Amino acid sequence: MANQPQQLTLPPPRTYTRTDFTALRAFVQRLPVATIARLYYDPERSPHAASADAMERFLGAMRDDLVHLALLHGSSVLADHLKASIKQHGSAKLTAMTLRMVEQASTLAAAVPLASHPVHLWFRPLIAQRLSGEGIGTLGALIDYSNARGGSWWRSVPRIGALRARTIVAWLRRHEATLGVTVAADVDTTSLVPASASEGKGDERVIVIGGDPSEPRLAPFEHLVVPAALSGATGVNRAANFAFVRAEHDLAAVHAYLHRYRDRPTTLRAYTRELERLILWSVVVRQKALSSLTVEDCEAYKDFLKAPLPSFVGPKRPRTSGRWRPFVPEGLSADSQAYAVRVLRAAFAWLVEVRYLAGNPWSAVHEPATVTRELSVQVHRALPARLWAQVRKALDARCEAFGGVDPQDDDELRQWRAARAAILLMGDSGLRRAEVALARREDLRSAEVPEEGRTSRRTASGSTTHTTPGGTTQAKPMGLAEPGRGASSVWTLSIIGKRRKQRTVPVSGATIGALRAHWDDRGRDFDAPRADGPLIAPQWIPGTRAALDRHDVNAEDVPYTVDALGRLVRMAVHRLSAQTAALADFSADDLVQLANTSAHAFRHTFGTRAVAREMPTDVVQAILGHASLQTTSIYVRAERRRMLEAAARYYDEDEQ
Repeated sequence: MANQPQQLTLPPPRTYTRTDFTALRAFVQRLPVATIARLYYDPERSPHAASADAMERFLGAMRDDLVHLALLHGSSVLADHLKASIKQHGSAKLTAMTLRMVEQASTLAAAVPLASHPVHLWFRPLIAQRLSGEGIGTLGALIDYSNARGGSWWRSVPRIGALRARTIVAWLRRHEATLGVTVAADVDTTSLVPASASEGKGDERVIVIGGDPSEPRLAPFEHLVVPAALSGATGVNRAANFAFVRAEHDLAAVHAYLHRYRDRPTTLRAYTRELERLILWSVVVRQKALSSLTVEDCEAYKDFLKAPLPSFVGPKRPRTSGRWRPFVPEGLSADSQAYAVRVLRAAFAWLVEVRYLAGNPWSAVHEPATVTRELSVQVHRALPARLWAQVRKALDARCEAFGGVDPQDDDELRQWRAARAAILLMGDSGLRRAEVALARREDLRSAEVPEEGRTSRRTASGSTTHTTPGGTTQAKPMGLAEPGRGASSVWTLSIIGKRRKQRTVPVSGATIGALRAHWDDRGRDFDAPRADGPLIAPQWIPGTRAALDRHDVNAEDVPYTVDALGRLVRMAVHRLSAQTAALADFSADDLVQLANTSAHAFRHTFGTRAVAREMPTDVVQAILGHASLQTTSIYVRAERRRMLEAAARYYDEDEQ
């Protein structure tokens, strides 16, 4: 029987990623395989990089695969060269030049990126870790993340940077066909607006607001320019008498008004927000200058606050983003609408007082009707005592879990320690977020509490607990002599709080320990005789113009901005609720509450715990800086309500 031709079915060629090709080039150039594994792979995700031997076997097999494909698909000259090398050495010996020729001939071996591919297959381990840390696990998730945030998406990912972000976006665009997902057009936008609609130079580019109200050109106050016809230079409400301010148009007058609050950053930010919204509406929607608004215009704007145009609404974005919008999708509550009217009425009253305007149209506008709520403070956001203890335990665990080996781990450890110090200042001392950001070491002092100023109670274990007026509790076993019996040392912090009022708050020993660790990370001596500077400060400042403008880069230590400190705390809480290792300590209800916990919730946590531990209400009021004792009493009512609810559950179980 004649031999029949046989059909040989070969398995599909192995596929390799861009990282694999980069590693092979280093291998061909005689870079040690251990170094290749460390530079280009994450051993936990890539088993072939777990050891030098495994790495060498993988790269050798990859080289042989590519040579095989080059023999099948390359030119005859390349094939002859490879065959001769194999005959002489047993396997093809490649140079950098011949490797490039082999890669070109073996394109069938190159994997194409898919939306479902994990990011670590295509990006270096350091980049993949930073993306994964923000919940970006796949290429598709990366595109969704960047599309949702626009050109400033990279600002939410630590240590990515604008240049690296542009490189990533360019690579994603090149592979849109295989990814099956399109990168939004403005994802790699580097300025606020297209050049055709802007004026200025470099990063100082601004936008001339206007256009169709359904598709307007919008920008925040510090980046906007009003068209000359609507600048207010000839506004119908301009005062005829000599003006006390040197303002030729409305924007200059508003700048002069806001300049009064330059030393009150929280107030300045709130007033700027309300005035920029009015300017954008007046120019874009009403097409009138600010100094030409009448009572009817003000009433129309009050209605606009209830239901802004969709083109004015968008998710919260950085003010440098082209997707920034003046209103958030949740809309404004009646209280916020009334607040806006009050702010605008006061601003226009000042413009009248300095003779820039002839009259105040807002004086004839009533505030939107609001409901006076019994509980104006959202104490329900406070963490229960058990959950607060678990959060502190989890924070301590994260601050001691790693560090000292990988520089990336050291950076993360320092971030955790900074977040822990901030959270304890709010949760143990009742500080507001802005107060933590502005707190300084020179205002933190050790004080002596006389023995008669402390109360004692016997515990079940036979020890005695002593409670200072600040609420700090210390336990001492029975029968042991107390050193320095006459007094006990505690720490106090003087801060400037709301309404520019100074107050002094107690600081717990745990907070002092957290601050010492944070100062060690900053290379500062917390216990130096004349230690000064912000209590909490960032370890590094991004090289972007916006970040440099917000900080004094020439100073030895610069504090967190209020928003940056809030992001630091929110990120820490979010990661605690997402960490697999910590999930065992938290119930489902705990995780839900943590996911919705803001920085201010820790201040409420202090208020409720202080009341539960029977701290006098007037002391709680002084520590929290409440203007009225009635506000502080809300914590008392909340604690009483929790007691009744707990009692009801106890009696229900007893009757069953």
